[in-house]
Amino acid sequence: MDIFEYENTQEKKTHGDLHFPFNIYPCTIPGDFASVPLHWHNDMEIIYIKKGSGMVFVDFNPHRVEEGDIVLITPGQLHSIEQWEGAFMEYENIIFHLGMLMSAGGDLCSEKFFAPLMHNRHCLPVLIPVGSPLYSKAACCLDAIDELSGYGDALSALGIKGKLFELFHLLFCHNRNASAPRPVSQSLAHMKVILKHVETHYQEKLTIREMSRLCGFSGSHFMKFFRQQMGVSFIDYLNDYRLTMAARMLSASSDTVVTVSGACGFENLSYFNRLFKRKFGTTPTRYRKNLY
Repeated sequence: MDIFEYENTQEKKTHGDLHFPFNIYPCTIPGDFASVPLHWHNDMEIIYIKKGSGMVFVDFNPHRVEEGDIVLITPGQLHSIEQWEGAFMEYENIIFHLGMLMSAGGDLCSEKFFAPLMHNRHCLPVLIPVGSPLYSKAACCLDAIDELSGYGDALSALGIKGKLFELFHLLFCHNRNASAPRPVSQSLAHMKVILKHVETHYQEKLTIREMSRLCGFSGSHFMKFFRQQMGVSFIDYLNDYRLTMAARMLSASSDTVVTVSGACGFENLSYFNRLFKRKFGTTPTRYRKNLY
């Protein structure tokens, strides 16, 4: 998996290719990375827990997940993945664009189901836990998709599409009230703007004044708003995100610690080292050595 795939809040990576925008990424926490920062994108994402347990946050709502559980993330939803009480978690990210299931000229299924889903006018269940009425058939679809994805030819692509149609038919049949729109609060809209800016410009010097202007807030109101939404101060969040990116750079490149520190927005090396050790329990140099 690309170590920088989740670097930007509004993820713009193209999954698969233009002819078949679909891909599956096997991931582990903390094996591949300690956490997946809060981000959003315009693709559909299914998180399929294969082993262990962890936490998935969707639009700030926490979901404890365990082996076998399925998480559905519709386009535009903020989501993150975190370790839970030191537990290991292995999971699959199944990411695809809903346009691959829609007719270019428009058809009944596109108009009634997929187009509304892309524009937040349909709600689907976020979590399908093991043992729920939906689970058995939904898991069968995902297991079949997983097997088909290993072939990589046009025939398997056709099979994957068929299983996705089967999955959505199951979801919409179960959720007859899916036409109710998913509410998007003003607070959530503000947070998407703020987080997108942070993830895009974390290498630069970001001030409270600059961030508050994004939402038309005063500096004091911005700081209060951010803490209410995220549970931490803006500065603590920014430093934590920069440290997450620094850890990924240390694992994915041979750049020096000084270079990594500066590339992630830290102007003071000793300050970076101190924060890094506090977060990861070791120095940046030892962190890299422990990976190999």
